[in-house]
Amino acid sequence: MNNTTPAPGPRYQALLQLLRTAETLWNGSRVFFSRWDLSPSQFNLINLLHDRTDGLSQTELSQQLIMHRSNVTGLVDRLEGRGLIRRQDSPGDRRAYRVVLTPAGRKLLGKILPVYYRAAEEIWGDFSPVQAGALAADLARLAENIDQFTRKLPEK
Repeated sequence: MNNTTPAPGPRYQALLQLLRTAETLWNGSRVFFSRWDLSPSQFNLINLLHDRTDGLSQTELSQQLIMHRSNVTGLVDRLEGRGLIRRQDSPGDRRAYRVVLTPAGRKLLGKILPVYYRAAEEIWGDFSPVQAGALAADLARLAENIDQFTRKLPEK
């Protein structure tokens, strides 16, 4: 009987590199958005509201930001305190509210987005748009595989 653990293969190495890349991207984003006194999560939240004149519920924000609703509450509180977003009553449901951008939030986002879009292009370096699209498609497939794998795991 062989008790040795098999050596990890190239797929394992690719997962490690993906994690390293995600961490590097997150850390770079923290530095990038600090000039506007925003965290990457705060930027992501206001960016989600950019084209949503009717706003989003906190549950919708939670789903789109892929974070727990309680963490979204903290983000909303901080951004509302800065006057960048506001809670607005939801039509038809007095218990619910929608989160919307304020004029100040829209103005700030208008300053950030051109710089952000240029930086996003620069980060890709010599990757072609076709390569970037193929990578995005591959990563979406990988995310689906992860979801399928995770659904099969026993719960605690």
